[in-house]
Amino acid sequence: MRGRQASLDRIGLELYSVRDAMRADPDGTLAKVRDMGYADLELLWSFNNFGRTPQQVRETLKALGLRAPSAHIAPETLLKNWDQSLDTANLLGHQYLIVPSLPSDTNKSLDRWRAWADTFNKAGEAARKAGLWLAFHNEPDHQHAIDGKIPYDLFVEHTDPAFVRLQLDVGNMMVGGGDPHAYLAAHADRYWSFHLKDVSSDRKHDTELGTGVFDFKKFLSSVKDLARKPCYVEQERSPDPLASARRNCGYLRALRF
Repeated sequence: MRGRQASLDRIGLELYSVRDAMRADPDGTLAKVRDMGYADLELLWSFNNFGRTPQQVRETLKALGLRAPSAHIAPETLLKNWDQSLDTANLLGHQYLIVPSLPSDTNKSLDRWRAWADTFNKAGEAARKAGLWLAFHNEPDHQHAIDGKIPYDLFVEHTDPAFVRLQLDVGNMMVGGGDPHAYLAAHADRYWSFHLKDVSSDRKHDTELGTGVFDFKKFLSSVKDLARKPCYVEQERSPDPLASARRNCGYLRALRF
């Protein structure tokens, strides 16, 4: 625990939270996000950045005074033209390219998880040579045992910390049945980015920050070198995503831990 109260220096938004608004008006939505108080963005390459070229995205970020420390990418990105993707990531000012999930053939096969871990190690080594990091993000089903083994645990064990980092989605971890506090304690040196997501009391879905059951003060006070680790709001379901994004940013801006 820190000796004095701390706060988040920068707050990011995972753009999946406002995906419908981004599809309708990407640049206008980013301006609204900036005005809410967000400083960082996590882009969605899997959505082709909502129809814009990397150069257009770069120009918009510069014009709005935003940065994008990371992007979510499809796992198949690692298998084809990976060097080109690394060049694009550098163009956009990314530090991380993060794979959020794996193909469905991993749902019942630990061998497929092992194979993907090998792929991550190889791609991650190339990323380091390009001055970037490859990382993996957890989904709820990554906590569902296969042949008595939690596949996420196997993946963490089989990836090389020198080449692969992890992004911890605290809400997804809880919905899947895992304990984010325990994973942070066990793998503190592996987690370099976070999705700050609250969950409902029944732990079945996410909700606005501060209205669910997750202890953000306890968690954030336990993160080493927090200022160096991008933190993103992600709320996947809301009747008014932009309003929720604004309230979520306000919650984190006021949070002291």
